[in-house]
Amino acid sequence: MPGPPPARPGQDSPKSSLAWSALQLSSVVVIARATTANAREQGEGSMTVLDSAPVGTTTPPASVCAVLEQQRHGRPVGRDRYTISEVAGCTGLSVHTLRWYERIGLMPHVDRSHTGQRRYTDRDLDWLDLVGRLRLTGMPVADMVRYARLVREGAHTMAEREELLAAHREDVRKRIAELRSTLEVLDYKIDIYSDARRRAEAAEGA
Repeated sequence: MPGPPPARPGQDSPKSSLAWSALQLSSVVVIARATTANAREQGEGSMTVLDSAPVGTTTPPASVCAVLEQQRHGRPVGRDRYTISEVAGCTGLSVHTLRWYERIGLMPHVDRSHTGQRRYTDRDLDWLDLVGRLRLTGMPVADMVRYARLVREGAHTMAEREELLAAHREDVRKRIAELRSTLEVLDYKIDIYSDARRRAEAAEGA
């Protein structure tokens, strides 16, 4: 398995705050649950976060719909074909990274124009959003590639997909707990410094 592409100045745009990380870690738990449940109902190997469900499938929770609506907000209206440069612009991923994803099997087959240029669809962008969330939670590239392969292989991999996502969900929950604990420590230290500053200001004004 090839390693990740070398980091380049300005490449990709990960958020680094603890609060943002905790929010994204929480959302990937929701996304992972929805992906597994929806896949079980559909029995299809479609590579997207949440496809149209058949009649009788449980309606996805509002939180999942909100995440999907947010991720699609920045896309051009009335279009479903994007160049690799446009995808790089709306996802924050570099062109180099997008091509690497294809090389290692993390992206499904991307359509090409008659001139051979890549043409991404909304389904491709939905998949990239899920990959980005899994990446943010620290899922190893090898596991993400394995998950992508299982999705492509179809319904007979449902149990294996569920097991993989369930195991990762436990890791995510542990990381959320660690981040919350760290945030409490930071809050405590900030309160100490704030109290000391206020006392010093009060003493100067006395």
